[in-house]
Amino acid sequence: MSSDSETPTVAIACQGGGSHTAFTAGVLDRLLGDPTFEREVDLVGFSGTSGGAVCALLAWYGREHPDETPGELLADYWADLAAEEPFERMVNGVVRWTSQLERMGVPLPDVSPYNSPAASWGRREFLASLERHVDFEAIPGLLEGDEPALLISAIDVLTGEFELFREDELSPEAILASAAIPYVFRAVEVDGSYYWDGLFSKNPPVKDFVTNRETPDPDEVWVIKINPERRDRVPTSADGIADRRNELSGNKALNAEISFVEHVNEWIEAGYLPEKFTHTEIERIRFGRPDLHWRTKLERDPDFVEKLYADGEAAAETFLDER
Repeated sequence: MSSDSETPTVAIACQGGGSHTAFTAGVLDRLLGDPTFEREVDLVGFSGTSGGAVCALLAWYGREHPDETPGELLADYWADLAAEEPFERMVNGVVRWTSQLERMGVPLPDVSPYNSPAASWGRREFLASLERHVDFEAIPGLLEGDEPALLISAIDVLTGEFELFREDELSPEAILASAAIPYVFRAVEVDGSYYWDGLFSKNPPVKDFVTNRETPDPDEVWVIKINPERRDRVPTSADGIADRRNELSGNKALNAEISFVEHVNEWIEAGYLPEKFTHTEIERIRFGRPDLHWRTKLERDPDFVEKLYADGEAAAETFLDER
């Protein structure tokens, strides 16, 4: 339900996008680091998918843990993720080199993540990095009933049904399940089910803030949006076609989520729904780098990551100024 006070209730939804979600981390750092932020809004939820799921988790955990802050956690995680060590730089270079060959049309062998030592290494590194920054065993002690909701999206590989992991279900594997790109990671087992990247189902969860009676119905959902919505011209190069296909795929689930909320708003205004349903405004904080092709979502160069993080801080500043 919406707040009875004049303070708007707000949920923040973080779209997935690999390394591009360093932008999301910068946005969250700026928003949650503003001393006036929580006096002006009542923060009732976070949601996220893939890289957005990691950012949402760190923001939620940093806000709720008495010994942590969201900004420090987000900055430390992305500094940790950047490829600093020689081996990490080598792996990052191989990714860039392979992507360049693909753009040039050079045929490359298909290697299943089930047969790839690099995929196994990536899984271990992902889980270890999460556990360096989040004490998952401490999370049950943070659940007092008044904390914001946290919704993490993944999809069940076998049934095709989406899964929402909530605050009391968090584990490193649950976050990896949301980020497990099929050609990069093995399907992730959580409680006997197998999951892939939540980009297929909810990117990120939005309508669940409206339909889930266990969470407050926010007055506003702020979507931190990574994939561009529109382009000025039809792509004709192989690389441009691949970029646009990736953008459309990433936006499809989000557009469906937003469309549902907008329909509910129309039904409310028309008087079709009971009074317990309230209008929810959708706001967007947009990633402003349409020049970056989709393969840079795997880029971990420290300067690149740092620039995206700073772009996010600036975008959040502009968003707050315009409100």
